[in-house]
Amino acid sequence: MKIEQIPTPAYIVDLKKLKANALLLSQIQEETGCKILLAQKAYSLYATYPLLAQYLAGTTASGLYEARLGREEFAGEAHVFAPAFKDSEIDELLSVSDHIVFNSERQLRKHYTKARAAGVSIGLRINPECSTQDEQALYDPCAFGSRFGVTLDKFSPDLIELVDGLHFHTLCEQNSDDLATTLQAVEAKFGAYLHQVKWVNFGGGHHITREDYDLDLLKSCIRHIQETYGVEVYLEPGEAVALQAGYLATEVLDIVENGIETLVLDASATCHMPDVLEMPYRPPLRGGDQPNVKAHTYRLSSNTCLTGDIIGDYSFDAPVAIGDRLYFEDMAIYSFVKNNTFNGIGLPSLYTMDKDGDCQLIKAFGYEDFKMRLG
Repeated sequence: MKIEQIPTPAYIVDLKKLKANALLLSQIQEETGCKILLAQKAYSLYATYPLLAQYLAGTTASGLYEARLGREEFAGEAHVFAPAFKDSEIDELLSVSDHIVFNSERQLRKHYTKARAAGVSIGLRINPECSTQDEQALYDPCAFGSRFGVTLDKFSPDLIELVDGLHFHTLCEQNSDDLATTLQAVEAKFGAYLHQVKWVNFGGGHHITREDYDLDLLKSCIRHIQETYGVEVYLEPGEAVALQAGYLATEVLDIVENGIETLVLDASATCHMPDVLEMPYRPPLRGGDQPNVKAHTYRLSSNTCLTGDIIGDYSFDAPVAIGDRLYFEDMAIYSFVKNNTFNGIGLPSLYTMDKDGDCQLIKAFGYEDFKMRLG
């Protein structure tokens, strides 16, 4: 089955592009000796984990369920971080993890004995208080009042005796110049402690597979930390693994005219691509451009009751008709991991597409999938 034949709405993961991303990340590992993990919070289509496991060192999780998924489906290291861990889950979490990173001194001291007894490598998240994001405070872990990580003024010197490594995560869709800036702050504030640990985790937000990403600077940053402090370096990108590796196929159900022509689609921003509203984010569209650039401009919206469920305004060379299919791009990341069934809207099916353009159904969803979430 080709992509044009797939019933809509549907997510399609491009295996050729996914492999290309993984190959690039693998080359970074080979050239520097670092380890790169898949951040499952961004992408967790585990049907593709056997492919990714050939190139990446493992996974990182944001809680118990992701940790279990990484352990069960991905051959490699399993890491986990959360702002806090529940007492009722900590034993199982430790049983499926190789590394656990605590967010605070209180959490570290509370769970230290169990973690050490389980043989899990223990880390502590630090906050270098170095913001490199100009626009998205929503995604800035170093913003004032952030709950993420221990700041230097709250870092008790004896904590370093309890941990094997330090973790920081300050970036979001950023280049390696921002990583270099962050590392300067990390070294200035926590450099003395870096000499006393076995590993340092640079966190995520590294857009390594983006065309304009400065790979040489990234490799320089990795080598500097390795050589200066004698530590192992981890990175845990999510978006970079599946960047530009997916589509969301949708069909035009109707066209409404009220000051602007609005295409009513069977795909939804709030249900199927929440980052459109949360970031906000304007997804690329095959054949579409910025409004008024091409001859015909439309507003793309959805079949939900939410007035603001608007994907964006796009222009096209030719008029769009009811029944036409549209393909949003870069839809493998933060899409199906965040989707929902608001309004009883069905979840898109999941497909993979091979290098020849042949698509295979991974899973289709129906009414029972909606109902089971409610009782």
